[in-house]
Amino acid sequence: MSMAPSRYRITTELSVDNGQGWVLPLRRHVRPAGPDPSLRPLVLVPGYAMNSWILGYHPGGPSLIDHLALDGFEVWTVDLRGQGDARRDGPKQRFGLGELSMVDLPAMLQRVRAETASEHDRIDVIGCSLGASIVYAYLASRPSKHGLARVVAMGGPLRWVDVHPLLAVAFKSPVLAGLLPVRGTRAMARRALPIARHLPPLLSIYMNAREVDLSQPELLVNTVDDPVRYINRQIARWVAKGDLHVGGIDVSAELGRIRDVEVLVVLANRDGIVPPATARSVAAVLPKEQVQELDVGTPEHWYAHADLFIGPRAQAEVFTPMSAWLRAPLSR
Repeated sequence: MSMAPSRYRITTELSVDNGQGWVLPLRRHVRPAGPDPSLRPLVLVPGYAMNSWILGYHPGGPSLIDHLALDGFEVWTVDLRGQGDARRDGPKQRFGLGELSMVDLPAMLQRVRAETASEHDRIDVIGCSLGASIVYAYLASRPSKHGLARVVAMGGPLRWVDVHPLLAVAFKSPVLAGLLPVRGTRAMARRALPIARHLPPLLSIYMNAREVDLSQPELLVNTVDDPVRYINRQIARWVAKGDLHVGGIDVSAELGRIRDVEVLVVLANRDGIVPPATARSVAAVLPKEQVQELDVGTPEHWYAHADLFIGPRAQAEVFTPMSAWLRAPLSR
C-alpha cells in the first residue's frame, strides 16, 4: 500500500532497518519546486491502529501532507513496526510502546538527519493521536539528546485525565484488552463504514459524520491497521493508572525536565477518543511558556478525533495555524 497519490507533491520512498528485524517505510514529500531549506525537517508519526496513509488523504482538498509540503516544508512520514507497509524481516517478537518510541522512532529520525536538505540540525515532529504519546516517550527516554525543536500533538494523550465511557469499558481490563481481535480489522471497517455513515451517532466518538465526506469508504479504510495485543494491554494499564510509563520510565516526570522543546497541543472540542482534558495534560507537565494550544470546533461545527485530519474545515482551522506556528521563530 503506497501513500495516497497527490498532484501537490513529489514523494520519495525509502526504507529503514530498525535493527530488530523490521524494515520500516520512510517517505519524503516535497512540493515540485523543492522544499525551503531554511525550515526544519518535519516528521509525521501516525497513531494507534493506523498508518500514515490518512495523512496524505483529504476528501475535499489538500491533505495534511500536501498543505505542509506546499508551504515549503520537507515532510517525512514514518510507519513504525506493525503499521502500513512495515515489513518483518526476522523472527516474530512481541513489541510495544517502548520499542516504537525507543527503537523505531530514533532510527527514523537518524535517517531523516542523514537525508534532509534542510539547513537545520534539529527536527520538528507532528504526533498524531498515539503518535504524540510515542513522541513524548521518545523525549522522556533521552531528555538531553533528543534533537527535536518543536512538537505538535494532534489529539495526543499523556495523562488520562478524562476517558470516554466507551473507551473506559474497552480498556477496563488489561487481560481482556489483550484478547481483542487483532486480525481482519481493515476488512471489518470496509463492511461497517458504508452502514455506519448513515447513522452518524455511531461514529460521533471518532468523527463528525454529518460533515465529513464519507462517500469513498473504500479509500478511508486504507489507514486502518490491526491493533497489537500487547499494546492493547499497555493502553489498558495506562488508562487505569493515568500516567504513562514506558520501558520503566515515568514519561510525565522525565518530560517535565526538558526545557528546549516547544509543544503545540491541537484539541478537537468533542473528541471522544482523546478528550480535550487528556490532550492538554502535557500543559500540566511543562512550563506554560513551552506549551501553546489550538482548540478547534464550535457547538455548531464540532470536531471529533478524525476531523482534525479529514474534516471539511481542517485546512483553514487546523493545517494553516499549525503551519504558521511551525514557521514562527523559536523562543528557546
